[in-house]
This record gives sequence, structure tokens and C-alpha cells, in this order.
Amino acid sequence: MSDILDRLRRMRAADAPTHGGRVLSYVYDSGLAELDELADAAARLARPLNGLDPTVFPSIAAMERDLIGFARRMLHGGGSVVGTVTSGGTESCLLAVKTARDLIGFARRMLHGGGSVVGTVTSGGTESCLLAVKTARDLWRRSRDGASELARPRLLAPATVHAAFIKAAQLFDLEFDAVPCSPDGVVRASDLVERLDDDVALVVVSAPSYPTGMLDPIAEVAAAASARGIACHVDSCFGGFVLPWWPGLPAWDFRVAGVTSISADLHKFGYAPKGVSVLLQRGRRRHRAQFFATTGWAGYPVVNPTLLGSRSASPLAAAWAITQHLGDDGYRRLTGSIHRVALAVRAAVDGVPGLRVIGDPIGPAIALGADAGVRVSDRVDPHRLADALVAHGWKIQPQPGLVQKDGVRIAHSAHLTLTPVLEQQVGEFTRALAEAADEVRGRPAANPRMLLAALRLLGYGEGGRIPGPAGAWGLLRLASAGSVSADQPMAMLMALIEQAPRPVAEALLTELLARMSEP
Repeated sequence: MSDILDRLRRMRAADAPTHGGRVLSYVYDSGLAELDELADAAARLARPLNGLDPTVFPSIAAMERDLIGFARRMLHGGGSVVGTVTSGGTESCLLAVKTARDLIGFARRMLHGGGSVVGTVTSGGTESCLLAVKTARDLWRRSRDGASELARPRLLAPATVHAAFIKAAQLFDLEFDAVPCSPDGVVRASDLVERLDDDVALVVVSAPSYPTGMLDPIAEVAAAASARGIACHVDSCFGGFVLPWWPGLPAWDFRVAGVTSISADLHKFGYAPKGVSVLLQRGRRRHRAQFFATTGWAGYPVVNPTLLGSRSASPLAAAWAITQHLGDDGYRRLTGSIHRVALAVRAAVDGVPGLRVIGDPIGPAIALGADAGVRVSDRVDPHRLADALVAHGWKIQPQPGLVQKDGVRIAHSAHLTLTPVLEQQVGEFTRALAEAADEVRGRPAANPRMLLAALRLLGYGEGGRIPGPAGAWGLLRLASAGSVSADQPMAMLMALIEQAPRPVAEALLTELLARMSEP
């Protein structure tokens, strides 16, 4: 057995560090070693349990009650707010969309029979569980100019909303309607409100958005949605366990009457291991619409509150133990640490010529961009900066730019997730940031012109043509992305992903991730 564990340790040595705050994305280090120890011990105790049936394992229901109760108090929900613990933010978002889609017909009596569609999706990774069979649903009909045409319900959201909602729209057959934002990722409430109509199943706003850390205009949008009988979901998967203690924020949670559901991840700033999240719904009727239940087969009655059937109880137990240990005061202290880090990082960026913080973010996310107000020769490209920081021992996350449907471009940037542990070394980080900026100042953004020419020569992107596995792999190797390690430069790949036709870029990324795990 020691040989097996030694092999795992060698494999783990190639990973980016998960503790110490040097990776400013994906990992959420509280800096408190006792939380890791507590989580490990609780997870071991719950490892044999199966969350599929809490009537057999009532400790699961007890832990869920406590977690949901904590989250409800944290987000100012009253007795009408109920919820479910899920496997992560994506599942919480999917369930919020499914709930809205299934309830909209009851709310407005607008459903008509015909065109039922059924599909099956599976969960990936270690969960290895079948997703519930999607229930047959009716397609809508609506009339325009006297002619009847098939139409799908819309999922309305800012263009900066998390990609999980694009996935949800595809899985549950909704039209994803992305409302354009300013170049700094700010969406105007009026732009969302004017697109509210009877075909909107759900409007989603973020607290905050992941790409830029902006707090969407939740109160205005929720009020307008409520007036029309439209559900409003607040995606706080990223900031849900920080913003309740962040100073100076307007009401954004269940204090806003029109908010019908909120998602918040415990495996982010709840400091629990992956993957565990919570979805809270205002009202039992909304909550029950999440469920899949059937007695229509020869086995035991199947009742799933989430997309998964069998569920590991280890992340649940770890999250339960951590919330019991930290409580309200513990989360307030950790949030105070993040707030101080945010102020220090923003002040440091202000002192770096050619670099800027995008917009006016709140919470634990900051996005860095090139300062367009200075000469080109003085600008700091954020993707070049991200690559340069690796040599200094730090990793920040490059984000491609996005050209929205109105033609306005959200600039490419670098995302920073700020954690409490970073307070212990924020001076070292900001010095490295300034030094890396000096190294790349004036270097232009990566230009994939040769790769784009190859795409055009091969006809990819024309008439919907996309590369198959072999073609995609060849293009990735030309982009020096045939293998990815923790110190792999990403500027050229990000530029290619941004500038290639979207279906082609998505095929390339799919191939990259698929090849990484092929035997």
C-alpha cells in the first residue's frame, strides 16, 4: 500500500500548490490548518454513507438540516425558505433552472401539449453517478403577427453570468439570452428589465460575477421580475459565504422580496472540500419542483432531490463540521481578512503603470486588465502578466475577452481569487506582481494569426464546420498546447480561444481536456 501512496504523492508533486495562497483560482485556503484536519476527520466518518436514502442513514438528513439552516440565516431567509445540499455550484445552478422551467407553466397557464423531449446526462469525475432522466416537457407556442411558431422559454442573464447557466439552458432546452454588459462587465438594470417578457422562465443575476467581481443590480431586477411573475435567481456560488459579512453592500439576498432562489458554494468560501453547495428556494413548492421521483420501475422507489442518485456524504460531513466550528463569528473574521487583502491588492495595482483593476469589484474577486489610458508601449497585457508570474511562484487565471452580441467587447483579463491565507504574504505577492509587470510591460498581446490562417485554410468555422479529434489535436500542438502542466504558458492559447469561431474554440478545448485523461 505504501508504494501506491508514494506514487500518488509523486503525481501530486506536479500539481499547483493548493495551500499557501499562491494559486489565485480554484482553491480556497482559509489559512487555518485545524479546518483541514476537522474536514478530513468528518469526511472519514461519513465515507461509507450513501446520500441516496436518508431514511437508512438519518445522519445525512440531520447534517443537511443544519447546513440549510445555517445558510438560510446567513442569507436572511425566513421560515418559507427551504433548500438542498448539492454536489457543487453547477448542480445548484442546474437545479435552479430546472425548477423555474418546470414551474413556469403552472404560474402562467401557458403550456400546451406536444413535442416532448427526453434526454440523459451523466455526472463526471469521482461522483460517477447517473443524472436523473430529464422529464418530458411541453414546448411552448406563441403567436406573432397572427402566425404560430414553436418557441422555447428563455433564460435571461447578463453576459458575465457563470457558464453553468449556459450548460443548464442546453440541458433543459431553454434559450440562453445573454444581455450585453459594458466593457468592464457592468450590466444595467434597465437592459435586463426591458427584456423581461412572458417567455422568460428565469432571470439570473450574480453576487458577485466571477469574471470581474461585480455585484449585479439585484434589487431592481428582482422587483421588475416579481411584478411580472418571473422567477429571479441570485447566483452567489462564488461569494455566498463572503458577502453576508462584507461591509457596505446593498441588500442582495432574501431580504429582496423578488429573489426566489440563491445558490452558494460551501467548497469555495465555506472552506469545505470539493464538492458541496447549497441551493435555497423561497417556498416549498419551488423546492419540490427540483425533485425527481418515480415508482414506475420494478425496484425501490427512487426519490432524488438533486441530479445525482448515489451521493458521497463525505463533502457534506466536512462542510457540516466546518460550519459548526466557524459559526457566524468565524466567517466574519475570515471575510475581514479577505477585505483587507482586497484593499491591499487594489492599492498595489493602482501603483503599477500600465495595469488596472477592471471596474469596481466587491468581494473576493478582482480582474486585472491593461490600462488603455496609457501609451501602448506602457501597457501590461494581463495574459503576459499571468505567464510571467509563474516564474515568481504565483498563478493567476487568464480569461479570454468576449465580443458580445451588440459588438461590445469585454476585454481579456486575469482573474484573482482572494483568500484569507493571502493576508500573510500579500506584500510578497504585490511585489511579485510589480516585478512581473515590469518584465512584460510594452509586450503586445499574443497574436495567433498563423493559427487562425490555418483554421481558415482548412475551412473550420465556415458553414458550421469544426475539427474532429485528430484535427483539433493537430491545431493544439501547433499552438504549443499539446500538453498542459502547472507552469504551461497560456497567453497564445487564450488568444486563439478568444479569436477563433466559438464552436471551433470549444472543440479545441474539449479535445485538450479529453486527451489529458486518455490512457
